[in-house]
Amino acid sequence: MKALPLFPASIVGSIPRPLVVRELIEKPHWDTADTATMDAAIRFVVSMQERAGLDVVNDGEWRRRSYIGVISELATGFTLEINPADGRPWTVVTDRLTPKPPGFIAAEAKFVKQVASVATKITLPAPALLGERLWDPERSKKAYPERDVFVRDCVAPLRAEIELLQDMGVDVVQIDDPHLCLFVDPDVRRQYDNPDRAADFAIEMINETVYGFKDIKFAVHLCRRAGARVRGEKHHAGTYGPILGQLNRLKVHHLTMEFTAAGAGDLESLGRLREDFELGLGVVDVTPGAPEAASLIVSRVERALACIDKKRVTLNPDCGFAPGSAAKVDIDEVYLKLKAEVEAAQILRAKYA
Repeated sequence: MKALPLFPASIVGSIPRPLVVRELIEKPHWDTADTATMDAAIRFVVSMQERAGLDVVNDGEWRRRSYIGVISELATGFTLEINPADGRPWTVVTDRLTPKPPGFIAAEAKFVKQVASVATKITLPAPALLGERLWDPERSKKAYPERDVFVRDCVAPLRAEIELLQDMGVDVVQIDDPHLCLFVDPDVRRQYDNPDRAADFAIEMINETVYGFKDIKFAVHLCRRAGARVRGEKHHAGTYGPILGQLNRLKVHHLTMEFTAAGAGDLESLGRLREDFELGLGVVDVTPGAPEAASLIVSRVERALACIDKKRVTLNPDCGFAPGSAAKVDIDEVYLKLKAEVEAAQILRAKYA
């Protein structure tokens, strides 16, 4: 693993995809020229992050149609449909899962390692998140009458990718579980007969996914309003308090958390997290059109320093900048926000080193 400075500046996940990338990921089959074009695009997005000054970069998730639907690259059993609820593309499980030969995510990681000069991150969807988004009581009932059985079957293909990542030297393997964070919202909790049991199950599945691997730094990303920023969806309320017990049982090294959203900057909750957690603080608002100044980012970090040691803190955006491959977000705006994040990290290092 690469050594990181105090207050490292990181990315979370997705970066807006230009049209050429969106066209490529919609193609069912690639030729040699398509592969070369995508490789060049990945080199660019990595270079953009390094030019901004980030200490941890990724490939923008540009090879994926969806950060959730990527599971269909790891196993058969899925159908790409249109969700009748909102008209958006929807990957839904319709048959029992059969693992494909592993390597799709590992190939992403291998390439970004080759082209990056700083530390790298790769992302995986959490098993319980897949259950919430890809299982449907009608469309999935023939293959999986019970959602939890499908969730358990998602663990094996995810672990197969991690096995390939284990010796590759990727600095961070991040497991995305924004649905777990929704259990902070009283409205969401009322939708479950036993919300704590549902949150416990999500934790159990993450712990099974990471169990036994060595020399990998695992992170879990928590977010409650990714889609709300680019698609006008509901903003979920509440502090981290209702899920602190579950979070403290995670067998990972790092939590990547929202901190700019209303209610997310819950200092009391930060102070009750396990002291061995590194904390990736979401101190850059990813809402399109919301300008971010380095001084504002510094002030957000300094609020957290009242409760947690500076050596535990990583700076990052609240979430990925472009959830869903079709999200239209200005990539130049993203670049400026990442530069502001890096400037804030430099100010903090000078002040607290």
